[in-house]
Amino acid sequence: MKVVKATSRATQRGPAEWFTGIVWLDEIGVPEPPSRLRVHSVTFEPGARTAWHAHPLGQILHITHGKGRVGRGSGEVHEVQAGDTIYIDPGERHWHGAAPAHLMTHLAVQEAAENGDEATWFAHVGDDEYR
Repeated sequence: MKVVKATSRATQRGPAEWFTGIVWLDEIGVPEPPSRLRVHSVTFEPGARTAWHAHPLGQILHITHGKGRVGRGSGEVHEVQAGDTIYIDPGERHWHGAAPAHLMTHLAVQEAAENGDEATWFAHVGDDEYR
């Protein structure tokens, strides 16, 4: 067993290439190989969201605080809130973020591909898609 103290990992601002608005990333768990498990806590300020993206092996999102939205490639947009869990299929194009007037924090759990990639990123989500 390995214990990693919370103070050893600094919160980072989400890169503008992947996010619209202000987003904060906290690495919760990225074990050493051979594990490819990845766990991040992501906090979105009101209206902030990811760009369109897909995960090679899928993703689980568990909403821990606030209210948000999850959009799918089909055009569906789902309202989510604290306590909800979302399963995203491998390769499914999607986005997620906070509702317009609420913060939203979720745990993002995914397995990296053999080459280490966790996601493939696409275009930013426009305001019309977000609404």
